[in-house]
Amino acid sequence: MKQAFKIILVLISAFITISSFAQDITGQWNGLLEIQGMQLRIVFHISQDGANYSATMVSPDQGATGIPVKEVSFKDSILNLEIPGINFNYSGKVKDSNKIEGNFTQHGSSYPLNLERGKVEKRVINRPQEPAPPFPYYTEDVKFKNEKDSILLAGTLSLPEKEGKFPAVILISGSGPQNRNEEIFNHKPFLVLADHLTKNGIAVLRFDDRGVGGSTGDLTAKATSEDFATDVLAGIDLLKSRKEIQHKRIGLIGHSEGGIIAQMIASENNDVAFIVLLAGPGTTGEEILISQLRLIGGAEGQENLDEKVKIQKSVIDIVKSENDKQKAEKELKALLENEINNLSEEEKKQIGNADEFIQSQIDAINSDWFRFFLTYDPKPVLKKVKCPVLAIVGEKDLQVPPKENLEAIGEALKAGGNKDYTIKELPGLNHLFQTAETGSVSEYGEIEETFSPLALNEISNWILKYVKR
Repeated sequence: MKQAFKIILVLISAFITISSFAQDITGQWNGLLEIQGMQLRIVFHISQDGANYSATMVSPDQGATGIPVKEVSFKDSILNLEIPGINFNYSGKVKDSNKIEGNFTQHGSSYPLNLERGKVEKRVINRPQEPAPPFPYYTEDVKFKNEKDSILLAGTLSLPEKEGKFPAVILISGSGPQNRNEEIFNHKPFLVLADHLTKNGIAVLRFDDRGVGGSTGDLTAKATSEDFATDVLAGIDLLKSRKEIQHKRIGLIGHSEGGIIAQMIASENNDVAFIVLLAGPGTTGEEILISQLRLIGGAEGQENLDEKVKIQKSVIDIVKSENDKQKAEKELKALLENEINNLSEEEKKQIGNADEFIQSQIDAINSDWFRFFLTYDPKPVLKKVKCPVLAIVGEKDLQVPPKENLEAIGEALKAGGNKDYTIKELPGLNHLFQTAETGSVSEYGEIEETFSPLALNEISNWILKYVKR
């Protein structure tokens, strides 16, 4: 009898193995991710070549398409997907031929994400400011090379007219993988901004970040703002090669982290005639992160903010004090394990797999990009900026708080002897320069306005006043 039972177990085991191997996960899978009151559609396209799998990810509501999944594994009905560049991890169990139940983890936070086969239903979202062709100006798809990093960048150059000579700007996106329109939550801020500026006589170059859209390269955690600055420098070279551009009237417009990049380049490059900082930081990344935690957490009604700030400061102290990444990882792991052990059972369930949670958190915190951002202080760089500067921040910006950042920018420019700068806090606007109620991130996708006319006019009027001198 025992021998017969053993044979049955062997057969069952073999059946499970064969069934798992026979499961077909290729094709399109889509799910709905709920984060901080927002709903985001996530789509995976999975293909198979022999025993190997590959995949790409699309986030339609954020305008992110064709993001390559670096690691794809499927074993014992468990699908794992990893995109290190954006600290993205997905782990799900295949329940049947049409359903996968799992969790999405990014920067240490975990959320349920169940996937189903099939096409994504198109959401009807009103974006009244989004321009559509035919445009009353000339546009051209362009490609230019960052020789330093051997990256080919793809973008769009818009000119008021096909012929003529015009002042020009380069739009520099914020953190994370962004396409040339800086597309997020079905908004295209850079498309709206480029349209407005070009209609006002200013040429605009906007381009896909490295590794996004038509641009080659890899937007990984190993690259920092300094690396991204070399992409913008390649864009300046492109503009200087064009007969339609006034070479002495090339400026930079940087949003959020793009403001950091604009500062860097302007402080060392005489080819930059002016810069516009859109919610550009004036304080260190450490200060911004602490402010963000308190402001965003407060707007979303989070509890125990003082304790969360204390933990965040402990994490930051480890990264700042330990340059050896392996040693820092050990210290971070011990800290995070201790914090998780102190959580309630319900909180532990929300985290999911503790080991995966901790590792994803460490990968983000210990990355070259995060280390650079954390310690980068704009003030010494801003003191070296001698060209005209416009710095604007929305009154309800919870990601780059206006008061302390604008004050820091103004003080640094003044200390450096720059006498041609304008500092403004724009009433009622959030981090994306939308007219907002609270400024919370959860509002971004729900607001129909993409870019406040108040901000658009502030930018174009300031630039035109300068270039007409």
